[in-house]
Amino acid sequence: MKQQSDAVEPASLDVAIRALRHRDRTTAELDERLAAQGIDAAERERALETLERIGYVDDERFARTRAEQLAGRGSGDALIRHDLGRRGLATEVVEAAIDALDPERERAVRIAEQRGRSVKTARYLASKGFSADVLDLVAPED
Repeated sequence: MKQQSDAVEPASLDVAIRALRHRDRTTAELDERLAAQGIDAAERERALETLERIGYVDDERFARTRAEQLAGRGSGDALIRHDLGRRGLATEVVEAAIDALDPERERAVRIAEQRGRSVKTARYLASKGFSADVLDLVAPED
């Protein structure tokens, strides 16, 4: 009877490392990629644990970096939350990344200062995932 090894198969690590070559990815994204390559669940788990242990995969780092990128491009909390969530990140990881950003209100005010307080700016911010409370701040005064 053959015993199952705890060692990670080089092929599964190779697939994961190739996926990380051009950009950081979440654990869930890598798991999907490995599954698509026909790698079984136990092997995927061992490969992902190895990559996390050596620092190649870190969902918290990914979430913080991605949230900062999106906020820097003028995105609101809802858009950031959606983007991180669709990448398979845990809710608490997503919320911690958003909490580490400048408050959404401050980001919206900076954008409104650049673009001017107008209905057009409020629509722009709405399309970028800013909350209704924040939109009221930048709408033109009557």
